[in-house]
This record gives sequence, structure tokens and C-alpha cells, in this order.
Amino acid sequence: MTGIEPLLVEQRGPVRWLSLNRPERRNALDVTLIEALDKQITSAEADPATAVVAVAGRGPSFCAGGDFHQFLELHDRGENPVGFLTDVSACFSRIAASPKPWVAVLHGHAVAGGLELALACDVVVAADTTLIGDGHLQRRLVPAGGSSVRLPGAVGRGLSRWLLLTGELLPATAFADTGWIHATVPEADLDATAIRVCRQLADRHGPAQQHLKTLLHRIDGMGPEQALREELATFADNWPASEVADALRAFLAPHTTKAPTTSAPTTKADHT
Repeated sequence: MTGIEPLLVEQRGPVRWLSLNRPERRNALDVTLIEALDKQITSAEADPATAVVAVAGRGPSFCAGGDFHQFLELHDRGENPVGFLTDVSACFSRIAASPKPWVAVLHGHAVAGGLELALACDVVVAADTTLIGDGHLQRRLVPAGGSSVRLPGAVGRGLSRWLLLTGELLPATAFADTGWIHATVPEADLDATAIRVCRQLADRHGPAQQHLKTLLHRIDGMGPEQALREELATFADNWPASEVADALRAFLAPHTTKAPTTSAPTTKADHT
């Protein structure tokens, strides 16, 4: 134990910023980092002052995947890393299902587990030089943190199959037409862009946004008829929220004008 926190936490108003803090390993995922991330999911969801969670990486990269040092240690002991990867997958699934929006802020590399973490988030912003890809096949591995499941929906069947079956890494600009990355900017503008995006999400914080986030996760992959029923049920759940009526009144107020006061037409008799 070095005493260095694997995950740095900073609360900036309604936004909780999480920084992966293993820069010497390009923020590779190990047991301590996943445990810290999992605890922050619980903490952020329980905190009414936290509207949005942003996750970034310190050092040269966002996250280069799983920690191969840990993998080899397990291998040399005759153990399989599937137990650890089960925890990774569960952690990322919790992020995807969280009622609060998560923003991934990418730079350097977002590869393998780093890509899978970004795929679990709701919104992605990236420096234009970020190299992104699944990468598992480059090390004769297969995904275990969700990329084979989430990548096709994010970037399309064709590109996802190419990335998965070759392990190739592409610059963030190559994903411009997919719609998956919300903003691709020069690295010098990344922090300001992430702050702006988080602020926009935080401005819509409340029961309606949380109900909608939960709905979007729940209906992912559903057939349209069942998904439409879920949407109606979510509307019903959200309707009693006290802020609904307040929001409707606030919207209608500028459009509600009093009828002009008019006096009865005057006649000559009125003045006599």
C-alpha cells in the first residue's frame, strides 16, 4: 500500500468529479480502484446535493483498461481474473443504471476497460487526440466489462464489430458521425467543455430527470410495445412530484395575459 488514493473526489456545487488516480499505470483498473468507484456510486446516489457525476483520469490517459500486473499475478497463482471482472462489470452496470447522469471526460487513451467505463456513462466528451477502442484482441483477451454489449448501440454494428474483432484504436474524431461522443474538442478546451456539459445536465436535475434516466436504462433493448407501456408508467410515477405543477405554472405565466379592460361605449346621453 502506497497510501495514494486510487480515486480522487471533488464536489463542485452539484457536480461530483471523480478522477482516476493511477497515472503511473495509465489509470489501469485494479481491485482498489473498482472498490473506490463502486463506493462513490452509492455515495453520489444517496446525496441530494449531487446532480451529476463526472469521471476523468489524471496523468497521460483516461484509462488504458485492466491492470495486467494484477492479471499476471492471478495467473501465476493459478487463479482466473473472472471474479475481479465480475466486480468490474457489476460496477459499470451500476453506473449505466444510476438515476443520476454520468459524464465521461476522455483524453489520452480510453481502451478496453476504459472504453467500457465510458460506454456505461450517459454523456461522453473527449479531447480530439484521444485514442479509443476495445483493444482486447491485441492482448489475446475478450471483453468482460460490457463493450461487446454496449458498443454496438453506441457506434453501430459495423464499426463496433471492426473495433472488437481487430482491437484497433481510433482517434476520437473518427467517432464524429456515430453520435456517441457529445463533444470532441482540442485538449486545451476539454475541462471547460466538460464543465459546461455538466452544468447543463445539472440545470435539469430533479425527479423528472431521474425518472427519465431510469426509464432509458430499463427500456434499452425492449420491444416498442413494452417500452411504450414503461414510458407511460414512468410518466405516472413522476406526475405527483411537487415541482411539476410549479414548472407548468412558471411556463404558462408569461403567456397568460389579462383581457384588456374596456368601458362601455359612450353616447351623448351619457353626458347629459
